[in-house]
Amino acid sequence: MLRFIVRRLLLLIPIMFAVSVVVFCILRLGPNDPAMSYLRLSQIPPTDEALATAREFLGLNKPLLTQYIDWIGKALRLDFGLSYVTRRPVLPEILYYFPATLKLAGIALLLTLLISIPLGMWAALNKDRWPDHITRGLAFFGVSMPNFWLGFLLVTVFSLWLHWLPPMGRGGLSHMIMPAISLALMSTCINIRLIRASMLENLNARSVLYARARGLRERTVIGVHVFKNSLIPVITAVGMHVGELLGGAVVVESIFSWPGVGRFAVSSIYNRDYPVMQCFLLFMVVIFVICNLLVDICYAALDPRIRLAGEENI
Repeated sequence: MLRFIVRRLLLLIPIMFAVSVVVFCILRLGPNDPAMSYLRLSQIPPTDEALATAREFLGLNKPLLTQYIDWIGKALRLDFGLSYVTRRPVLPEILYYFPATLKLAGIALLLTLLISIPLGMWAALNKDRWPDHITRGLAFFGVSMPNFWLGFLLVTVFSLWLHWLPPMGRGGLSHMIMPAISLALMSTCINIRLIRASMLENLNARSVLYARARGLRERTVIGVHVFKNSLIPVITAVGMHVGELLGGAVVVESIFSWPGVGRFAVSSIYNRDYPVMQCFLLFMVVIFVICNLLVDICYAALDPRIRLAGEENI
């Protein structure tokens, strides 16, 4: 198992290098001039002399390769520069807003698991009957609805019409209900369909047939031989859902004025605050990579064939 984890960690090095190149180039090679954005946010008239001074101050007058080496060297020391807007270090600001996003994504993930697992099992155990049809219809409807549209719909109904829930801001549990539902809907519906398909596949497995032939109770057969084996693709999906929920928070936080890192990133995009944008993109990619690494480890722990195959390639 240790060799499998080490191999996965070594694979992260070229992945993160490639990501850093893309993150650096996608902003530096864009149509907008970072020096112009810096002067605009500093409220300095963009004269030719001011632009030249800003480019020299930001290091934009150097060759692109030199700029990347300087940037990645500082990034390895967790120095992503200063925000053009606040003039404060970027990483501490992102870490300041991140707990609010993590809390919202955690509640959304909990909702996803608490709703999708029972509904997916219910649909699988009642295949081609009315519970299955209803669940599949709801899942199809949820996957088709964008989270921002659901957010506006929830605000209209529960805040403007019924006055049950606050429309925006961060506070108690009532402030989290609508953002969490908006964030969790699509992941929940995807998980329902995945659990249903995995359960149906394992219901027809030979191990289940043999378990029933030995006279085991149906509850034991479903819980041990079907549900446990159906968890492997679900764990993979959960790792993807974490990234989806954190990425989807960028839109949902803006709708509900939730003070998280997603809303902070949207404001940086609006202001063309390049240091914040670069740090945010790299920060989110690191989270995605870590989630995938944890999923691989859990996957290998549940299925020894994956672990042994990985160790043989070392």
